[in-house]
Amino acid sequence: MGPNKKSDKLKRLVAVQRHMERMAESDLGITAQRIEENARSMDTVMDAIGSLDPLHRLFAQNYADRFDRLSNTDKQLHGLQQVQEMKLMRERAKGDRLEDNMKDARDHEERQRDDDAIYDLIDLQFATPASSKLQE
Repeated sequence: MGPNKKSDKLKRLVAVQRHMERMAESDLGITAQRIEENARSMDTVMDAIGSLDPLHRLFAQNYADRFDRLSNTDKQLHGLQQVQEMKLMRERAKGDRLEDNMKDARDHEERQRDDDAIYDLIDLQFATPASSKLQE
């Protein structure tokens, strides 16, 4: 059966939340890589546009169209990157809150266990003389 303590349940949720955080980091990393690849393509196209090679001059309009598409892709990727950064911050904050709640629950459980142990000792203290008197 699953965990029955609140801290154990929260521990599992923290693990899931940290996994969600790692997934968001991975998505952000992939987007950053795509931005770099797109920037390299833009540099290559700009070099071709500025080239004095007669072959490149024949395709100048094609290069300009390609650069325009790459510029639009760059804007989209930067927008996506901002969204993913916000998502990562949200996921991290959720994980931190869950972890704090787990620690609080663990502290509460430990206090409860200590209190129960003290009550048991008190019960034993008061129960022992009574049972001794009954045996006499």
